[in-house]
Amino acid sequence: MRFAVFSDIHANLSALDAALDAVGPVDGLWHLGDVVGYGPEPDEVVARLVERGAIGVQGNHDAAALGGPEIDWFNPDARRAMEWTRATISTTTREWLASLPRTMTIGSCFLVHGSPRDPTWEYVTSLPVARANFAVLGERIGLHGHTHLPLAWIEEDGAIEVVSPGHGSVLELRGRRVLANPGSIGQPRDGDTRASFMVVDTEADTISWHRTGYPITDVQGRMRAAGLPTNLVARLSHGQ
Repeated sequence: MRFAVFSDIHANLSALDAALDAVGPVDGLWHLGDVVGYGPEPDEVVARLVERGAIGVQGNHDAAALGGPEIDWFNPDARRAMEWTRATISTTTREWLASLPRTMTIGSCFLVHGSPRDPTWEYVTSLPVARANFAVLGERIGLHGHTHLPLAWIEEDGAIEVVSPGHGSVLELRGRRVLANPGSIGQPRDGDTRASFMVVDTEADTISWHRTGYPITDVQGRMRAAGLPTNLVARLSHGQ
């Protein structure tokens, strides 16, 4: 079976719709949190995920949108955007965000926003952190977001290899353990402005990464109209 894996959508409906169009037929849609924050369309993004039957986990921005203390850790621009999000989202969106678990297990896949050992905050960006998380990962495949960077850590016979995939990259797991990050749909930070996502094929035992463009200037116009921080608007043009 084939499952699309999206993360860090960040209230960017245009990027989400472009990725949904690009992924084609799949057997399910999984998300890894940070559905809201930064972007101008939190209610619309949640409605689209509900419409598509997406399942997944809560990220730190999702928790902050509900009034959680996570906002105290945000930089000034992220905090301003979150204050706008809190004032804007509907009751329906709040209830949906509140219903999201911090972790989820589906077959051999473990879904989390941050990391297996710290579901909300930890960034898996170094070998020591990856090794520590393999030690607590209960399933063979760990899927996480948070960094906005497409990446995979592969464990085999105690050794760990890191892979930085590009558009169309296919990782053959061959039964190996992996921590895999799809990158970000709505706020890529690897220098590529296109929305980034993964497809997990449980039958072929592969993970593939994909990119798709979307109308960035349209999103930036809606962000400006909402009064969101100019730095957040500008960064979409650079993928940083």
